Amino acid sequence: MTVQLVDVSYAYGRRGANVVSNLSYRVPDGLAVLLGPNGAGKSTLLKLAAGVNLPDSGSVSYGRLGSQAKEYRAKVAWMPQTITPMAGLTAREQVAYTGWLKGMPRAEAWEAAVHALDRVQMRDHSGVRTKKLSGGQLRRVGVASALVHGADTLLLDESTAGMDPTQRRVFRDLILSLATDEVRVLMSTHDVADLAQEADHVSILSRGEITFDGRTREFLACAADAPEARRAEVAYTSLTNTVDCIR
Repeated sequence: MTVQLVDVSYAYGRRGANVVSNLSYRVPDGLAVLLGPNGAGKSTLLKLAAGVNLPDSGSVSYGRLGSQAKEYRAKVAWMPQTITPMAGLTAREQVAYTGWLKGMPRAEAWEAAVHALDRVQMRDHSGVRTKKLSGGQLRRVGVASALVHGADTLLLDESTAGMDPTQRRVFRDLILSLATDEVRVLMSTHDVADLAQEADHVSILSRGEITFDGRTREFLACAADAPEARRAEVAYTSLTNTVDCIR
């Protein structure tokens, strides 16, 4: 089972234009990158998939679970673009508090926080107050918070924004290690360099519509004649601006 959007439409406000219209999308297995320019609707799609926003029409589900079911929120986790450090809390306390908010018993959340921080290589910083962490470390705490309650689908919204090249590389390696048969990761970005050649799957959202949805090798085949270093960029440009890719 996975998260599935069927014929979903959504607009901000009663008189706003639709950000997405009759959009259908299935969160792929493994690691998937959701590419698209700023304003394409990537954040909206992830919020709908996470149950943060409700569609105006259509459906969002995980198997038989609707996106507002408590059990749905236990399966699907969302990490927003901005991770806010909670005043006075250590990394472990912030992750445990998130688990408690998601319905975990306090003692269980406290113990699970250590495991979640270990998964993102932050166990040694579990006692550090979050306000003293670097931007990259705080993002990893955000991932731990998303994973603490045992979710098997992780939705990351522009998670590398604002990171320097070294931080981005470390974070990419982390995401690659998390994406397994048990955990699906869908990461949105407007930067084609973010995992586009390392992901299992690539989806492109342009003007509220999915213009490409396929395996990474199919994505890169759209720029087979381009230099290796620019294949992802050329493929993305081709698929964003045309219906059929250039092979």
